[in-house]
Amino acid sequence: MDAQILVVDDEEANRQALDRILSREGYTIRHASHGREALDRIRRQPPSVMLTDLKMPGMTGLELMKAARTIHPELEVIVMTAFGTVETAVSAMKDGACDFVTKPLSRSEIVRSVRKALDRNALVMENRQLKRRLEAVSRSDLIGSSAPMQELLEEATQVADSLASVLLSGESGTGKGMLARWLHAHSPRDQMPLVTINCAALPESLLESELFGHEPGAFTGAQGRKEGRFDIARGGTLFLDEITEMSPQLQVKLLRVLQDGEYERVGGTETLQADVRVFAATNQ
Repeated sequence: MDAQILVVDDEEANRQALDRILSREGYTIRHASHGREALDRIRRQPPSVMLTDLKMPGMTGLELMKAARTIHPELEVIVMTAFGTVETAVSAMKDGACDFVTKPLSRSEIVRSVRKALDRNALVMENRQLKRRLEAVSRSDLIGSSAPMQELLEEATQVADSLASVLLSGESGTGKGMLARWLHAHSPRDQMPLVTINCAALPESLLESELFGHEPGAFTGAQGRKEGRFDIARGGTLFLDEITEMSPQLQVKLLRVLQDGEYERVGGTETLQADVRVFAATNQ
């Protein structure tokens, strides 16, 4: 077993007893007689589990646990305590300890608690690896080995790093939305929002307000100022799905944004700057 256990106790007899118990289980044991020594060992070589006495001179086990977690957040901590301080040990678990064991120490209890801590540590590490893999998948290359797909990937890679507006065309269900997300994830704006709006899902009057926002009194029911999608996507990307469903009158206003980077909210006179990269998609 490649697991290192750090035993922290100001009484040498307790440290030696734990060394004998855990060494027989195949674990590598390191010792510290007080909190500062333990922190120094954690900085040099973080263990998988730390067994610490609750009451020690200088730095208590709770103080040590909190300090150790700032150095090694994934560290699993088992608190050792006398019967009279079980309530305090339970409080330690609320503060993040994995388990507690009572003195006098029982071999079976110690082994069970350490195994539990190691299992928990392994689960945390596995979870972290899975999250990294999921993040990598979400930003990974699109999958495809056919010649047309390889050609698309090559073109998408060239386009993604630019600031140019992009029109994605293709039949329904071919993944235009997925490609838009991929382009945004590989663009210089990837840390800013990707805002999507379906142009076919809203009537023209409402779509204009959704895109550009509106001022109070711009139309019946407009009681306050509302930010549009160009405001919300500022610094990021705006994806206009089914762009051909937008009316010609509204397309003229969109053209101004694309050419000059300017727009006004519905009912407003203030000219606003649009710091947005525009993707659009159509099946026509």
